[in-house]
Order: sequence, then structure tokens, then C-alpha cells
Amino acid sequence: MVNLLANLLGPIFGSLGVSEADLLAYLTQLQGYVYFILAALVVLIVVLILASKAKKGFKHVIRWEAVMAFFAALLITVNVICYGPMYTNVSGFLNASKADLTEETIAQSKDMIKRIGEEGTVLLKNNGLLPLSSDVNSLNVFGWDSTNPLFGGTGSGSSDASTAVGILQSLQDAGYATNETLTKLYTDYRDTRPTIAMSSQDWTLPEPTVDAYTDDIMTEAKEFSDTAVIVIGRSGGEGADLPMDMNAIIHSTYNPGLEVSVAPANWCYMNAYYTNNGSYDDFEPGESYLELSVTEEQLVEKVCSEFDNVIVIINANNTMELGWVDEYEQIGAVLLAPGAGNTGFAALGEIINGSVNPSGKTADTFVKDLMQAPYINNIGNMSYSNVEDLKQQIAAADASYEGNIAFANYVEGIYVGYKFYETAAEEGFLKYEDYVQYPFGYGLSFTTFEKTIENFADNGDSISFDVVVTNTGDVAGKDVAEIYFTPPYTNGGIEKASVNLVQFEKTGVLEPGASETLSFEIAKEDLASYDSEGIKIQGGGYILEEGDYVISVRSDSHTVDAEETFTVDADIDYSTEGRASDAVAATNQFEDYSRGDFVQLSRADKFANYDEACGPLKEEQFVMSDETRAAVEESAFGTYDPTKYDNADDAMPTLGADNGLTLFDLKGAPYDDAKWDQLLDQLTFEDMATMINVGGWQTVAIDSVGKVATSDCDGPAGLSNFITGSYGTAYPSEVLLAQTWNKQLAYEVGQAMGQEYADANNYGWYGPAMNTHRSAFAGRNFEYYSEDGVLAGYLAANQVNGAAEKGVYAYIKHFAVNDQETNRCSFLLTYASEQAIREIYLKPFELCVKGFTGTTQACMSSFNWIGTIPSCANGYLLNNVLRGEWGFEGMVITDYDGSYGYMISDHCVRNGNDLMLGFASAASNQFTDESATATLAMRESCKNIMYTIVNSGYYAGDTNPVGGMTNMDKLFMTVDIAGGVIIVGIAVLVLVRYLLKK
Repeated sequence: MVNLLANLLGPIFGSLGVSEADLLAYLTQLQGYVYFILAALVVLIVVLILASKAKKGFKHVIRWEAVMAFFAALLITVNVICYGPMYTNVSGFLNASKADLTEETIAQSKDMIKRIGEEGTVLLKNNGLLPLSSDVNSLNVFGWDSTNPLFGGTGSGSSDASTAVGILQSLQDAGYATNETLTKLYTDYRDTRPTIAMSSQDWTLPEPTVDAYTDDIMTEAKEFSDTAVIVIGRSGGEGADLPMDMNAIIHSTYNPGLEVSVAPANWCYMNAYYTNNGSYDDFEPGESYLELSVTEEQLVEKVCSEFDNVIVIINANNTMELGWVDEYEQIGAVLLAPGAGNTGFAALGEIINGSVNPSGKTADTFVKDLMQAPYINNIGNMSYSNVEDLKQQIAAADASYEGNIAFANYVEGIYVGYKFYETAAEEGFLKYEDYVQYPFGYGLSFTTFEKTIENFADNGDSISFDVVVTNTGDVAGKDVAEIYFTPPYTNGGIEKASVNLVQFEKTGVLEPGASETLSFEIAKEDLASYDSEGIKIQGGGYILEEGDYVISVRSDSHTVDAEETFTVDADIDYSTEGRASDAVAATNQFEDYSRGDFVQLSRADKFANYDEACGPLKEEQFVMSDETRAAVEESAFGTYDPTKYDNADDAMPTLGADNGLTLFDLKGAPYDDAKWDQLLDQLTFEDMATMINVGGWQTVAIDSVGKVATSDCDGPAGLSNFITGSYGTAYPSEVLLAQTWNKQLAYEVGQAMGQEYADANNYGWYGPAMNTHRSAFAGRNFEYYSEDGVLAGYLAANQVNGAAEKGVYAYIKHFAVNDQETNRCSFLLTYASEQAIREIYLKPFELCVKGFTGTTQACMSSFNWIGTIPSCANGYLLNNVLRGEWGFEGMVITDYDGSYGYMISDHCVRNGNDLMLGFASAASNQFTDESATATLAMRESCKNIMYTIVNSGYYAGDTNPVGGMTNMDKLFMTVDIAGGVIIVGIAVLVLVRYLLKK
């Protein structure tokens, strides 16, 4: 019966992110109650049948009394279930505050989102076509995506965009009439966007075939307007990466019911499908999702053959191959408009008519051929070939295991995005123009700017200078001063990119001829490299090597406007005393188990090892070593042994004391205040297990310490809680925000989004997300800012600080090295050098944590493993780096706790992960070791959770929020009383009527 119900309910709960293991656990817990209800129903039926033998009047009484008794038993059972095994789930739903946003808050958010669109939309190409002349008042808008654009992504980064301003509305609001015949052509063709979900992905790109554009339609279009707009869209979402071979999906067999214990060779394409638009294949073999389909190519060709003035809008969060826009002289302008949220697309019409001057800059490098990128052979599915017995072993221990053990080698090292292309061009390894179409940080304007460096000074530990930005054109506009550094490099020495973003600032609106001075002071330690392989520092550490350092202000990563040089006379080793920004000096925490057995790309001898490092993987690389297997087994459910980590010298802390404190008494108290120990002494072992394990979009109420229940919400796109039904205004993708390059705007975005959380009395935010755009094909790139950690880190810090002003604790995520969706929950062993981990993948988190100015912080660990240790149970990451080096004070939550064979509560809390994003339903949640060591770890986790909550908006007032009846208590009391009155009333009425008649 449990399996039958699981099969029936699985698709429903799966769409909400609930794992099959959780669902089975819930049903198993409830099966005794279900059997009781079924037994009561059988008894009722038997009584109803036997009652037929009673006297006519009494028969009626028996039947009614039996029915009322059944409903009374049902009511009692529901109460027992909801206040028993399902209490945390039901109370989390019923007690959570629902969104009740004021009109002022909503208006503020919509205005903020519109500003993001205005400053984040990038003008990639313009031959003078934009802004359109004032005599153009109508537009032919081609492309199915124009009627159904992308406002964001799917999964935790999704949002309600049902009221959002679309592309057509934006153009109409800007004063343009749009061709309704074309619009109807598209809406008749298809009116809904294909679904890209976690369970399955429809990668179909709906687009009428070229024969749909009849002579009559095109004649009408040319009479309507001499200007055409083509909209091209690409979607993405949580749970799947974008396909690198669309033809393989077109010809694959879609089988959503496929059950595997061993992943098949086409693991990447499971549950993925595509429907061709015509009788031909929309993609040739080897063509990726980020190229134009054949149908789109024919559309572009058709439009450009009929119109001389063509504007292209790219509505995509992932970097597409856009070489085709330069193949047509008719394409006079290209706008990059990623998922724009509720009102972000309003900027498109304003930019096209010239009322807004675009100031966005790309957050990634646009290359001409993605299949030539250094990472291309090391993304997607790389499954170990010799672990079939290990897979079966894990599957037997945990039903939620996803059936694969895979790896990802970060062979490119620190040479991610522009850092590779700029350095490779500097070394003469490649010709830049042959590979890069639009550099990182690139964006055009309707005006021109000049940037100069003044007052450059070497201050010992820092350098300072001013950048004077002057508008040299005829139109008011904003510009960005992008500050890069070029460090000295020794052939064969510590790896260094030739161009590295270190700071940036955006001007205000500058009128023609006006200037603004932007002042910078940059700590020299920010220019240091991490020596993880012991070239100069044994044991690893940051080092500022001697030599000349060039500081440049650029218009993009490739275009230098001005530069200055300073000299470091001797190496500065930060591995002992640390950098000024470090609480503890950084030394190797990952290299021993994260480095992996692969050749890492090196700048040495002009990237001489490129083919060896970045070429196709060799067969032997898919063979797991005995050492790796032993490490995996150590962290896998079924073979994980908690007692192995017990310390006999640890003393058992006090449990269940009556010290008379409540959490409210610790409000504002420092993390090391002695009263924390007194409060923690009041917790029982069960209290701690519950507080740690029940973290699914909530934290639970704990009566012994007077802790209130709280709600947490997905995700980066704003207030979104499917459990409580609380939805706020749809914010744009983080890519669009990153393209603003505006720290102050990011801060104000945090404030506006935080106000929505405050209105809903919901202060836990699963965001912002700040993983790296390592590859263009990562499914969640829409949810992450950029390929560059400095850009992402400063924007994230400002956004988090803005939200913190409203009492919000932001779970910065996904910590860390979580840069692909393929195999993300399938024992994905991510291998990278510690230098790459620190300089690239930890950088945005480091800047965000160190730049935090509020009181309460939170963090979400990631699904993947770093080397041979799961990120959610990596003490080197969560304790030594996050808390030790960076000084983080707050709680860490897992990503969704589906268990998956390795997300083990005991393992997590012993290593700095405090809260499990789930409902305590899996066997892996049980704390079987009640030793002093385990208890102390649980106690520390509970402290981190409570420290975060008590310093948040939940405890913002002067009155203890604990007290009074909860929403759940009120609801159940109302229903119970009403139900009891009805049941008793009917029973009495039936009996009285019988007695009166008798």
C-alpha cells in the first residue's frame, strides 16, 4: 500500500523538490494510522450492513451513530497525526506567515526591478540604428519568444511572473505599435513555454517554420513598418544542464519511468526530449542548445532578406554563440536581456526609443565557439567505470541514492572565462579576435566616455588613485570604471592570469561634457596569489610576489583606457600572520583530497600542456582508485561510522536544565557570551535532534528555550515559499543584476527585496546564489551572477547587507564549487587545485562574508563533494575557512536534504553544517551516537541556529515573540470544536428523534 501511494503521489511531491525517500518515509510513519482508519471504515461498513437486521426505527439510529463515531475517530486520528509524527511539517506550513505585501512595497519592488533592467540590459552591437528615429512608431516583432519571454529560471530561482511586463508590452508602452498578425501567428502556434523541470526537461524551441511567413504576411509586415525586431530565447533551470548535443536528444528515447541503479551512458539526456518544428531535425549532429536551431537560422535569414533595419534581442541567461549577428549587415543593433523579472523588460522599449541610455556590461565572456572552451571535455557526466558493486551497496543502504558515482575535473585551474582568453592571447597561444566576440565587462552606450587615472600613490600596504570619467559624447549616460591588475609572472611559477578584475564602480548620470571622479584604495593583499602546490610556500598560503604590478582601468577585460605601475621589492608571505582581512591565516585546507589525479592547465611555456590538460579524457581516468573508494565509503550512508570520530576526552554537556532563560534573553548578546551555555544546557537531546533535522523551509519552535518557529523562503528571485503559498514580486535573474555593475543598486535591491520579506514576517532567504559560471551550459547560471568572483562577491555583499537592514538572514549559496547540475546529487566528486578553489570558486563567498556589515548571517552548503568529502560535511570548508579564516558567525544549512546516500545529519553537524533542509524523515537523519562528542557538535549547531534567529527580524521587537496560540492551534481548536459540536449534535438529534417517535 505504501508503494502504491508513493507511486500515485510521487510526481506531485517530486515537483516540489521532495525526494522519493522522504515520501516513502512519511507514508511508512503514517501507515499505522492509515490502517486504523481503514479498520474503522471496515467496522462502519459491517455495522451498516448488520443494522439492516434491526427494527426499522432503531436501524436508522444505529447507522447514524456509527457514521458519527467513524467521523469522531477520524477527527481524533487526524489530530494525533498532525500533533504527532507530522507535527513539524504541518506546523511549519500552518504557522508560517503568509505574504501580505503593502501596495507601497510592491510598487517599490517594481520600480527597483525596472531600474535593474535599465542598467543591466547590454547593448552588444549598434551601427547607429539605436535609438530609433522619432518617425518610427511601429515595429514588426519576429520570434516565438517575443510572446512568451523568459522572466527567470526554474527550481529554487523561479518566481511568479504572471503579472510581469513582457517584451511586446514594453515596446507598446514605449509608444510603438506592434504587428498583431505576427503575434497571433506565434500565439496560435503555441501559447505555453516548454517545461524545463527537475524531473524532466522539454528543450523544445517553439518556432514556426519559415513557410509560415507567407508572401501576404511579409507584404503586410513591410507595409506596417520598415523595422524588424527578432527575439531569440534560451531557458534553463535547476536540476539539469543545457544540452551540448541537441541532435542526440532529438533522437533519444524519452522514458520518464526509467529506474536505474547504475547510470546509463546517456545519463545527461535522461528524461530530456525535443520536438522538431518541421519535418527536418532542428539541430545538426553536435550542435548545442546555445546555437541557433535550423528553424531560427531560417527565420533570421528570412527577416534580414526582407528588412534593412533589424534589431535582435537575446533573451537568455546563458552565453550563446552569437557570431551570426555579424553575418548580416541588416542587423544594426543587438540587445542582451536576460530574465528580467516583473518589470525589467520595461527597459527594452525605453532603450530602443532612446529615453534610457544603456549602461549594462556583460558578466561573462561571449566566445565564438563554445566547443573550443578549455572546460568543454570536463563538464557533464563523467561516471566511474569500476564501482558497480559500490553502487549496489549504497543503493541497498539508502533508497534515495540516485544511482551514479561521478567526478568533475576542473582542469582549467584559475583560467576561467576571460582570465584564460586574455592570458592566452598575451602569451601568443591564440589570436583573441578569433575566439572572443564580446569580452567580459563589455557594453556599448549611446554616448562615449574617456577615463583617466590621477593621483596614483603607493601607500605601503595599499595603493590609491582616482579615476576621472568624462562624458565625451552628446547624450547623458552612465559608465563603469573596471579596475584590473596584471601581476608579475615567472614561467613555470605560481599560476597567474594576466588580467584580473579587482574593483569597480559605476558613475551617476553624466551629462555631455561632465566628469565624475571615482576614488579607489586597493589593499595589496587583494593582488596576492594562492600557492597551493608549494612552489614557494610549503603547506600553501597567499603570497604577493616581488615584481611590477600594473593597475589598469578598462572599458572591458580587453580594452585598456589607462594604467599605472607599482613595484613590490620582495615577496610578502601571508601564510603565517595572514592578510589583514583574515581572522586566521589561510593555509591548505583542500589540496590533499581535492587536487585529483589530472593534468591542470598551466601558463608555463605559453600553455604548452593545453592539449594534454583540456583534451578528451582517457579511459583510465574513469577508474576509481582504492584510496578514493575507501574515502567515499567513509562518507556513505550504511558504511559511515559516527563513533570513529568520537573523542574519549570530551565531557558530556548538561541536558534538560531548568535555568529559566529564553532565547529572547540572548538577543543582541555576543556569540561568546557565557549565557549561551546556560541556555544551551536547557536543551534535551531530542530538542537538539529536532532543531537540527527539521529545516525544510523553516526552523522549529523549541519550548524548552522559548524559541519561536520561523519560515525560510526560496530563492534568489525573491519571496517564494511553495509550502506557505507566500509569493512576492518576481525579481530578475542574477545575471541581469550582475550586468548593472552597480554596487549601490545591488544594495537597494536587497533593501527592496528585504522589505517584502519583512511584510510577510518571513526573514529567512535562500539566496543570493553566487556560484561561478564555469561553463556556459550550467543549468543554474541564471541564478548565479558571473564568471568572475570579484564582480559576484561585491554585488552579493551589497545585496545581503541591504536585506539585513530589514532583519533578513540570507543563506548565501551554494557553498561551494557547485557549478554544474549533472550528477549534482549523485556522489559528484569535484576535483580542483586549492588555488583554483580559493581564487575562483570561494572568492564571491569570501568577499560577501568579509563585506557583511549586519549582525546575522547564514550559508547554504552544496550537494557536490569537494574531492572525496561531501561539501555538507566538510569541516575544512565550513569551520576552518568559513568560520576560522573569514570570521563567519551564523548557521549553515544543507541544500535539500534528500539523503541521496551521503547527506547524514551526524556527519554534517560534526563538521560545521548546522541545519538539514528537510523534515527528519530519512534514516540518515537519526542520531544513533549519543556520545559526548556528538552531543557537543549538536549543541554547537543549535547555538548557531538560535544565534542567527534571535538576531533577525523574528526577534526585532521589544517583546518576546513567544506566547499566545499559534495559527495551527487556533485552526485545530476551531475545527475540533466545530466538528465535535456537529458530531455530538447530530448524534443527539438522531437519538432524541428516535426516542420521541418511540
